[in-house]
Amino acid sequence: MPVFQVTAADDPRVAAYAGIRERDLTSGHGARFIVEGKVTLETLLMRGRFAVESLFLCETRTAPLTSLLGRVPDDVPIYVAPQGVMDAVAGFAMHRGVLACGLKGPPLAPKDVLPADGYSTALLLAGLSNHDNVGACFRNAAAFGATGVLLDSESCDPLYRKAIRVSSGAALWLPFAHGGTGAGLIEAAEAAGHEVWALTPREDAEPLSALAVPARLALVMGAEGPGLPAPLIARARPVRIPMTQGFDSVNVATAAALALSHVFNSRV
Repeated sequence: MPVFQVTAADDPRVAAYAGIRERDLTSGHGARFIVEGKVTLETLLMRGRFAVESLFLCETRTAPLTSLLGRVPDDVPIYVAPQGVMDAVAGFAMHRGVLACGLKGPPLAPKDVLPADGYSTALLLAGLSNHDNVGACFRNAAAFGATGVLLDSESCDPLYRKAIRVSSGAALWLPFAHGGTGAGLIEAAEAAGHEVWALTPREDAEPLSALAVPARLALVMGAEGPGLPAPLIARARPVRIPMTQGFDSVNVATAAALALSHVFNSRV
């Protein structure tokens, strides 16, 4: 495997890794994304659906990662630097010492994510701009056998570095389509034969535990705080998660986990 030493922070070969914290917040990577840490690197190399452009490692991490680095394609360069140089490139202390740069490639459309027939569970995210919540929703979707995830254009990129890390790498292999409106996501799910349930704390919504799960189902979740807009709820079947009196909401990723678990366990 090609290994190259980096001794200066302004080395153009590692420009993709420069100031990654700020670039994450501004979509500055364009067609690229950054993966951080051993767990997500392993996922990227062993089951990820994206091409790998390069790796950037602290020199103290190469020996412990020898076995994993053997899975790096022969044409992918591995850049190695002292801790101080790596920190200067990234713009903050890189304690994990493991970075990789992937290529997003052509985006998937909803029709590429939702299967044409058979059992299917889709997770639809509308207006989720928090990286942690999006990453956690992907992790839950993967844990409970979701077919894929659809996100509207107001939701943050699941390939943000932090979202990938919180997803435990699920965003690297679970199919997703990103773009359009919440109403468009519902239309796409319905066009693919899915019944759509809108998760809401409204008292007039049907309790999740009382519903029979259809073979093809899409669960649509709204942003933390405001939840789903009324027009989106009206486009689907309103469903609530029963809770103790006087309390009507949980974190959106927790709500997704509860709903996905109900669906998953109804089919096992």
